[in-house]
Amino acid sequence: MLKMGLPKGSLQESTFDLMRRAGFAVRLGSRSYFPNIDDDEIEAIMFRAQEMSRYVEDGAIDLGLTGKDWIEENGSDVVEVAELVYSKQTLKPARWVFAVPEDSEIRTIADLEGKLLATELVNVTTRHLKKHGVKAKVEYSYGATEAKVGIVDAIVELTETGSSLKSNRLRIIDTLMTSTTRLIANKQSWRDHWKRTKIENISMLLQGAIRALAKVGLKMNVPEKAKQAILEMLPALKTPTVSPLTEQGWYAVETVLDETKARSIIPDLKRAGAQGIIEFPLNKVIP
Repeated sequence: MLKMGLPKGSLQESTFDLMRRAGFAVRLGSRSYFPNIDDDEIEAIMFRAQEMSRYVEDGAIDLGLTGKDWIEENGSDVVEVAELVYSKQTLKPARWVFAVPEDSEIRTIADLEGKLLATELVNVTTRHLKKHGVKAKVEYSYGATEAKVGIVDAIVELTETGSSLKSNRLRIIDTLMTSTTRLIANKQSWRDHWKRTKIENISMLLQGAIRALAKVGLKMNVPEKAKQAILEMLPALKTPTVSPLTEQGWYAVETVLDETKARSIIPDLKRAGAQGIIEFPLNKVIP
């Protein structure tokens, strides 16, 4: 049995969706901390991302999903199996930033000398300030950090788009670190052959699901006279798949491409002679 930690909180829904795309159906009762996964070899438990790496390091669980930020904050000695670039709202890394009120005289890290800061990422922030030779008091924030501006001189907060900071009339003065989600494993579990193979399988499927999130598949029928021109238009992981149809002089063409490119290329494919164009979503892309 493999004990797996799933993040409770802001990453919960996006993680459950990623697991589903990877082929694992996850069901959680309204008050349960023990999700059911349709894999008899996996036992799941919910932890907050902030504490996940400590439980993995201690061996309470074999593997878990958490942010690079919390691994650094806890100083956890774990195996980083894979980087999975997804967050609460986007498929981009999240940033921990230093922010101050718009009308603050603080412009740089150096201006934080002797100031009071609030953040959940106390250890990483303290080390960063020390590295820059800045002496400041860093207090732990038990949530609602943005609301503490005015009480403290600055905050260090996690942001994906920066929109929440702007709406609270806050100005970013520097970036502390960029963080992505990591699949991490306990070192002893990683040395166990069966567990390592199972963890590597999960990692492969999760990474495949991440790749598929931004891509779509395209299928179309192409006449012989337009085949070369259409193939030159199509991007692909390697090269498009081309198969002859039963009707002489026609081919079935299939490829995978970025979803953002599909919307611009489909009209051009139609004008070039492609017919029966089908765009379809993907669950996993394994190179």
